[in-house]
Amino acid sequence: MLQSKKPPSQNWRKFIANHADSLAAMHFFTVPAARFRVLYVFIVLSHDLRKVVHCNATEHPAAQWTAQQLFEAFPIGTEEVKRRMSALGIEEVISPPRSPWQNAYVERVIGSIRRECLDHVIVLNERHLKRILRDYFNYYHISRTHLSLDKNPPEPRTVEQAASGNIVALPRVGGLHHRYTRIAA
Repeated sequence: MLQSKKPPSQNWRKFIANHADSLAAMHFFTVPAARFRVLYVFIVLSHDLRKVVHCNATEHPAAQWTAQQLFEAFPIGTEEVKRRMSALGIEEVISPPRSPWQNAYVERVIGSIRRECLDHVIVLNERHLKRILRDYFNYYHISRTHLSLDKNPPEPRTVEQAASGNIVALPRVGGLHHRYTRIAA
């Protein structure tokens, strides 16, 4: 007797694509500062648009501070987020420490932050780091193109016509990057 084959299940990439609008990744990373201090950065990334929805830095990441960051990242409250996820049958997946391949999207963003920004500046203190990250995320969301978003930034721009004017370079992130746009002559 012939057995019917099961329909093929979706692969992991397809699963992520199907549920990207409801996925977020969170992670800590460290940044060395002047005077040999270590600053901790907490980041929350929305998978669908590769948009950083929350970021903050501190020298002392206590449990209370981390809980406050979760509350700020998810304003409806983390308990409410957990309750809604549980009601939908969604389980929280906690990636093990020191395994970047299990949190690839946020690790990619952290790598971009390091290569494109933090490797080129000396961070003086917590306030300075927050300003640098704010400027970088402004560039990241509005000007930096992403291959996964069809070469658009997370906040898409309109296509500028050649008749709009000459192309000018606008410095971003203290001159580390530029946004190119047309300005009427």
